[in-house]
Amino acid sequence: MISKNSAQKFFTTHNLVSLIAFIGILILASCTPKTPSVQEIVDNAIVQSGGTTIANASIQFKFRDQYYKAKRENGTRTFERCMDKECILQRDVLDSKGDFTRFRESARIHVPDSMKQKYANSVNSVHYFSVLPYGLNDPAVTKELIDIHDVKGQSYYRIKVTFAQEGGGEDFQDQYMYWIATEDYTVDYIAYNYQVDEGGTRFREAYNERIVNGVRFVDYRNYKPETQFPPLTDLDRQFENNELKLLSTIETENPEVTPLANN
Repeated sequence: MISKNSAQKFFTTHNLVSLIAFIGILILASCTPKTPSVQEIVDNAIVQSGGTTIANASIQFKFRDQYYKAKRENGTRTFERCMDKECILQRDVLDSKGDFTRFRESARIHVPDSMKQKYANSVNSVHYFSVLPYGLNDPAVTKELIDIHDVKGQSYYRIKVTFAQEGGGEDFQDQYMYWIATEDYTVDYIAYNYQVDEGGTRFREAYNERIVNGVRFVDYRNYKPETQFPPLTDLDRQFENNELKLLSTIETENPEVTPLANN
């Protein structure tokens, strides 16, 4: 028969063990890193890429035999594309309101309304990709943290990006995914579905990283999957298994960054 004192001792010991285990759980929980919100992840990625400089700076670079210049200042922006470095032969200008203008030898020329939007989208697209992930806090952007996933042994936040119809441009139905490194918040991979020209899917691998006046620039290897619209979440697996076809390289040449005075 168990004595009363023995029973009391057992329950006291049992309670003490339970209390210690409970305290251990609390300590473990307090030490477990909390997953940041999708907004915090994107904010950190923009800072990591030099977003505070980009917001008030002039940026120029060469891309596929044409010359590009972006000026962002106090919430406004002007994007340019020129056929020559001096911007004399032909200069395309896209302002913050989305108005497109073309100049030849400094003279404004008429562009049919049917072509304005096409040219504007072309200019905007190059500038948009050149400074990613800057732009992911635009009002038309919706962001969602899908999960944390490893690619080639590195951990990434997988962020899904969609666009509202209002303010999202003609391609608002396109869907994007960004792989943002959990360690340093760099964007190392991008995938997207697009609808124009019968649609398709692309996966981009960043390489040739360089920092110019605090702004991160990368080039991309541009891949295509065998199927037209696979789930974007499946593309990193296909990439690791060498199932994607390399279509092209996307190179931003000779980038220059000039911070403006109010930076």
